[in-house]
Order: sequence, then C-alpha cells, then structure tokens
Amino acid sequence: MKGSLNIKRYGNLYHKIYDINNLRTAHKMARKGKTWYREIKMVDAEPEKYLTELQKMLINKTYKTSKYSSFIKNDKGKQRKIFKLPYYPDRICQWAIMLQIEDILLNTFIYDTYASIPNRGIHKALKRVNKAMTDREGTQYCLKFDIKKYFPSINQDVLKQLLRKKFKDKDLLWLLDEIIDSADEGIPIGNYLSQYLANFYLTYFDHWLKEEMKCKYYFRYMDDLVILHSNKEFLHDLKKKADEYLWNNLKLTIKENWQVFPTYVRGLDFVGYRSFGDYTLLRKTTSKQLKRKMNKLKKKEVLNFNDFCSVNSYLGWVKWGNCYNLKTKYLLPLLDKEVEEI
Repeated sequence: MKGSLNIKRYGNLYHKIYDINNLRTAHKMARKGKTWYREIKMVDAEPEKYLTELQKMLINKTYKTSKYSSFIKNDKGKQRKIFKLPYYPDRICQWAIMLQIEDILLNTFIYDTYASIPNRGIHKALKRVNKAMTDREGTQYCLKFDIKKYFPSINQDVLKQLLRKKFKDKDLLWLLDEIIDSADEGIPIGNYLSQYLANFYLTYFDHWLKEEMKCKYYFRYMDDLVILHSNKEFLHDLKKKADEYLWNNLKLTIKENWQVFPTYVRGLDFVGYRSFGDYTLLRKTTSKQLKRKMNKLKKKEVLNFNDFCSVNSYLGWVKWGNCYNLKTKYLLPLLDKEVEEI
C-alpha cells in the first residue's frame, strides 16, 4: 500500500461515527482483552443505554472529553508520562471515530512507516531495512535522528490545519478539535486516537523526503527516522533541510544526538536490532537486559507464569536475528525448568 497525498478531502462522515451500529462495534473492539475492567462491566450490563447516551452526546454536540489521569512509565531507561481516559464514553468514542477515518489516514502514510499501524510493526520494519541493505552501494551511509519530545511538541494548531487538508466534514472536525484541545499541550501518549494523529502529523514530511528529496531508503518508526544513502555529504545537507522543514512546517526540532555514520561499520540500530546487512543482532541494551533477567531466572528452581512469558517474549525477539548464542546459552535451558501451575 503506497501512501498518497491526493487533494481529495473527505466529508459526510460524522453521522457514520454516531450510528448506533458503529458505536456497538466500537464498544466491541475497545473492550477486547479488558472485559474484567469495572467500567467495561458497567457498559456490558446495559450496552444500549450507554451507547444511546453517547450517541445523543455526539448528535447534540454535548460530548466533552473526560478528565485525564496520568502515570509515569519507565520505558527502556526513559520516563514517559502516560495519560488515560475513562473507558466510557471516551475510549468508545475514539474507537468510533477511528472505525470511520482509519483507512483515510492509512492511505496518506508512506509504505515505510511502521509504528502503531495494523499489519506492520517492528519485524516488518526490520525486514524492509535488511532488504534495503542488500544494496550495499546505495546504503553506505546512514542519517539517524528522532524528534525532540515528540508527542508533547506536536503543535495543536498545525495538527488541526493538517486534518483540514484531509477532511471537510465540519462536525467531524469539531469532534477532533475537541479531543485535541482536551490536552494542555501536544497530544497525550495513551489515547487511542493519538497514535494515529502522531503518525499523520509527520506524513507530509515523509512524502517530502520521498518525493522531493528523492530518499529511496527512508524508514520511520513513529519519531525514530533512518535514511540510507550512498553519499554522506548528501545526508549532512539533508539534515539541514530537514531542520528547516520540520520547524517551518511542523514546529518540531530534531534531537541533538542525530548522527551520520558508515552503515556497515557500526551497524544500523533501529527497532530494537542492529542490522549489518548480512546479519542482525539484538540492540546492545536489549541484549544486556536479556542476559541480566535470564541469569536471575536461572537461580530459581521453579518459574512463575510471568517468568515463563518473559522467556518466550525474548525467544520471539531473538528468532529474528543471528542470536544463536543468546538463544542456546540464556533462553533454551530455562524451558526445561518447572513452571508453577496457575
């Protein structure tokens, strides 16, 4: 699927969002894997009552995003503030929106963007990078960078303008604006809608790189970007132009730790792996974490269910790389241990 930024603007969508069948589907999708939650049990007890109430809120435009709760999550050494909205009415509402606009947004994305997109993800990104690196001449150098404080730095006014390039339905735009304005700044990590809006926010930049800058080998995982090229001077010049584009058009800045380096000397560190073209390793930090965790588990006589899941999770990671030693030394011996019955 190739992304397209055709000038078509979409309308006549809002009534499809508040259609009761769409709301039923939204509830069904949003509750998956969470049926023990108190809020979901509440809606499940009287679904027609709650879904009809939400429908009325949307028809009468009395819907207002609920107050956020938040918590800090440690993610690979980084602290991220995660925001959470109530299941009802907010998560159902956001699912109802996405059921109607997801395909429109997906059709604007380039092929090589991978985060939070159905049927893409880490391992498809890795496959595409490794395929690109079979062209050793064209991928001799790498420009790698990410966006400084991406989610909080997304400019809400610019985001609204971008959405108006794709949608002309005033009622839909009112609802999207209401959700965007519910955050003090940027877009909240944790909203179902946020992952799509964050991808969409960079999609015009993606097309600029591919179509105007002629970057054949460009890959993005949310705000983590990689460009491979035969010429390092081209990449240094591209970095300057990218700085200008991102600030002038999106009010974003590139993190100071950007790099241009020889791809095959250091390996390309992307989506949790280090790619060298003809072989792939786990990222150093992930490999160290694996060894540390598995060494602790080796000391236990019996594994609990979470321990067993951790071992299998790492097995899922190493199978995509050339990780024979990690697999045989640290993971496979643990599969012979006894596991507690639940």
